[in-house]
Order: sequence, then C-alpha cells, then structure tokens
Amino acid sequence: MTKGPVRLDVSVEYALPRAGLPAAVSFRKWVGAALKGRIREADLALRIVGTREGRALNRHYRGRDYATNVLSFPAELPEGVVLPLLGDIVLCAPVVAREAREQKKALADHWAHLTVHGTLHLLGWDHEDAREAECMEQLEREILAEMGIGDPYAED
Repeated sequence: MTKGPVRLDVSVEYALPRAGLPAAVSFRKWVGAALKGRIREADLALRIVGTREGRALNRHYRGRDYATNVLSFPAELPEGVVLPLLGDIVLCAPVVAREAREQKKALADHWAHLTVHGTLHLLGWDHEDAREAECMEQLEREILAEMGIGDPYAED
C-alpha cells in the first residue's frame, strides 16, 4: 500500500456523442479511487465507444463476437523500462446503459463500477477462477463503498 495522493493522468476519449455520458472528471475520480493506496502515479487512456467498435475490439482481442461492457489492455513495456503507463480501458456505452437498465442499477453507479473493474484489471487483478473472482469483487465493493456506491453484486 502506498500513502499520499496518486499522480494521475487519465486521457478520456469519446468515440460517440457525449450526451448522457459521464464527464471526464467522473472517470478520473473513479480511476483515482481504484488506484488509491495501490500505486503512486499512473497514466492511462479511457475510451468510450459504441456497439460497433466495442464488438470489433472484443472479437479481435478476445475472439468473442459481441460488444462487451469493459475491456482492459494493460501496457506491455519492454523489460527494464519503468513508466507509470498502466494501459487502456474501453467502455461500451450502449452495453453499460443496457446492463444498468436490466439490472435496475443507477447508471452512474454502473459506470463507476465498470471503470473501477477495468482499472483493477490494469493493475493485474483478474477473475479467471472462483477464488480470484471473489477477491476482486470484494475489492470492488470496498472501493465503491468508499464513494458511497452500493454493492454491485448484490442480488435484488
């Protein structure tokens, strides 16, 4: 655990009209909450996309032919190169909105959750097996609770 503020450089790019989407300052706040106490400085890019781009990226990088809510691309730096570059996060706006409706969640809370989730992936967290998933989900709950957001995994 690190103490003190995180020096954070988050580039937010909107690949579709911004109406109804969170402001860049919100994404920076959510990323900062995920990184707090875990890392001292970080650079990352966050891109908000539509269904077509989300599907193309998921198909190309994961072999799954559908748009998914969040994709994380950790930076792959050459050995010995030490930079605060964490990587890229891609959030698919139509999928996030649909999931929030279906799961009866506040849209802003779902955006926050998926931003935190993607950021944790950049730090190396994963959910490939049940134990990893349980640990990652608990960490997400704690981070979100610190921002006043309820348990995203709670059943209705």
